[in-house]
Amino acid sequence: MRRPIPALLLALFSALAQAVTPPEPPSTTPRQPVVRIDDVARFYAVYDKTDGKPSAATLQADYLDIGSPGLQQFVTARISSAGKLADAIAKSPQDFRDARRCVAMLPAARDQLRQVFSALTRLDPQATFPPVTIVIGRNNTAGTTTANGVTIGLEVICRSNWLNPDVTQRLVHLIAHEYVHVQQPAAQVAPPANATVLFASLVEGGAEFIGELTSGEVLNIHLTRWTQDKACRIERDFRAHAMDTDMSHWLYNGPGTPETPGDLGYWVGYRIARAYYAHASDKPRAIQDILNVNNDNAASFLERSGWRADEDCTAESAQSRRE
Repeated sequence: MRRPIPALLLALFSALAQAVTPPEPPSTTPRQPVVRIDDVARFYAVYDKTDGKPSAATLQADYLDIGSPGLQQFVTARISSAGKLADAIAKSPQDFRDARRCVAMLPAARDQLRQVFSALTRLDPQATFPPVTIVIGRNNTAGTTTANGVTIGLEVICRSNWLNPDVTQRLVHLIAHEYVHVQQPAAQVAPPANATVLFASLVEGGAEFIGELTSGEVLNIHLTRWTQDKACRIERDFRAHAMDTDMSHWLYNGPGTPETPGDLGYWVGYRIARAYYAHASDKPRAIQDILNVNNDNAASFLERSGWRADEDCTAESAQSRRE
């Protein structure tokens, strides 16, 4: 008959086992947000059932009321009401018909975004990862971003043909850009009354630059082409107006044309953020500095960046002489 092992020995054996068993290694699985695309399928089920002419009541019951939390937030921020959504569909039916061609790209975009979020984790270990939700909205915005997540209006981004012509890549770079805004404290609150062109451009340009580091390309890739041979004039003009509070000539004024590009604050802000990072000896610290630009430190950030408008003027002049 076996004698029971004394409790003291059992405790000793347990301690020894813990001493020789290596601890579980920390998880190396990158943090990944949920990327929801089911609201789009729900919308087109309603759209098809009503031959592309859904009533406000049908949209409310079969799309908005049963939608994701991201869609519910988008209703408050951008859609406003089922009635206004129905009016938008009736006003621009082609946009909502055409948006269907982009639905097939959503799974591929979602797969590629895993690499984007992994890269963001490496760049910014403090990054947070609220959900991304792709919806059909009121044809009035490509997306909105808060600390609660990113919501993308597919019908707008699908018709934004001045961006990357590959719609899958267009979605990836848009979401990469918007997800940087999730990490920027200044992007989570309303801008101050005295917000400057420089500050707002650094917020958007910082999202362009870090978005490029995570996805391989800026969102507004068309500005790379549209600013050719114009860099000197644009950058000198920006430097002269950087501390203005009227942003209408620099931001949120639409894509413009190749001859007269819009949203140039994105482009100049990107170049300043890129210069700051290139000149920084401590790259992780530089990423945090870019993310934490605000209206009070924007001027200091510019001075420390090493960006100088006249450098592009000198380069353009040299190029002209060679030609």
